[in-house]
Amino acid sequence: MTYQELLDLFIKGEGVDETTFYFNNDEKKEEHYIGYLPQYEKPYWAGYCDIKDGCEFSSAKELFTAEIYDGQSIEQRWKQFVLTTIGGIPLDDL
Repeated sequence: MTYQELLDLFIKGEGVDETTFYFNNDEKKEEHYIGYLPQYEKPYWAGYCDIKDGCEFSSAKELFTAEIYDGQSIEQRWKQFVLTTIGGIPLDDL
């Protein structure tokens, strides 16, 4: 999946809540969480269990460009980005 394809899925907001990933150049391979909950004023979110107090965003683009992963964004770290689930469903099952 390309960066643009994942961003487009988040812009649509269908079935992306509880999406997980890690960065393959991190020693711990810590799993990160992002999602979309349309009922909230800022429906896009990151963290809560992997980022202290989590973050909320107004748009998918804002989420993907927020420098919250060791001072960099998903967009900046895309080459190390490893998607594991979309909407809680493993990629192999999609």
